[in-house]
Amino acid sequence: MKFETMRALVVDAPDAPFRWIDLPMPQIGAGDVLVRIRASGVNPLDTKIRAGAADHARHPLPAVLGMDLAGIVEHVGPGVTDFAPGDEVWAMAGGVAGVQGSMAEFAAVDARLLAKKPANFTMRQAAALPLAIITAWEGMVDIADVQPADKVLVIGGAGGVGHVALQLAHARGACVFGVDSADAADYLRSLGAVAIDRNTPVDAYVKEFTDGLGFDVVYDCVGALDTAFQAVRKFGRVTSSLGWGTYSLGPLSFRSASYAGVFTLRPLLSGEGREAHGRILAEATKLAEDGKLLPRLDSRRLTLDQAQEAHELVRTGGASGKLVLEL
Repeated sequence: MKFETMRALVVDAPDAPFRWIDLPMPQIGAGDVLVRIRASGVNPLDTKIRAGAADHARHPLPAVLGMDLAGIVEHVGPGVTDFAPGDEVWAMAGGVAGVQGSMAEFAAVDARLLAKKPANFTMRQAAALPLAIITAWEGMVDIADVQPADKVLVIGGAGGVGHVALQLAHARGACVFGVDSADAADYLRSLGAVAIDRNTPVDAYVKEFTDGLGFDVVYDCVGALDTAFQAVRKFGRVTSSLGWGTYSLGPLSFRSASYAGVFTLRPLLSGEGREAHGRILAEATKLAEDGKLLPRLDSRRLTLDQAQEAHELVRTGGASGKLVLEL
């Protein structure tokens, strides 16, 4: 069946309410895939984009928001050989830089950004992870190259990126430690991590768990690089997905340790390196199907009609896990 229009949610101005509109069906060109969207993940970054408060992720309004999606391939454009109609896929595919987001019935997606979703994941589970898994993978695997003998510390271990970073490090055989609130301790332990209360002085847990030497890898997911630089060992590796503040490099330099930041949006914003996103998601599919990767979902089951509620819950910290809007 051929459609001429589709339904989508649009935001007209910063912090404006969502409203339903009819849009022309997305047109696919060479290298593109038309995806029928079944679920759209809601990230904290989506709420900042909607508020006009994300200078690094401009999305001119009015616009359709939503970066993460899971869905079914409807059509493929010329040159696409890795996907076929009927394939179930997942991606971080738009919602930034003027590219239509996932709060719609369909999207035209650059095939380089796509991967086949894990067969054991529901659409809801798959839509919860693309931004988080790509961000975690770039830090843990591509940059830090975590090895089985490493002691790995994740600051913000129960958060959206943190809980995935812990699972990646654990899957690679590392000994993992997660810093977060005391009430997240049981969840962190369920991921195979040693739970560390974020109110514990960094010197205290460095002494307790590393004999004062420091951790081989530290991944900062909350903008706590001062803590990360104190926690890393000599010649260790620090990476961060929120390293945007002003920090003293002294502790890092004195340890001859290295630091690298993660900027997950670069391929979407520039068009360069998009194959990396598809590669990461394909590798993540294998991990998920092996039972080594699982998203932390909020218990609420929401539809696209409840986008306003979902954004408010994410903005105010009212969600316990990822919120996903189902179509």
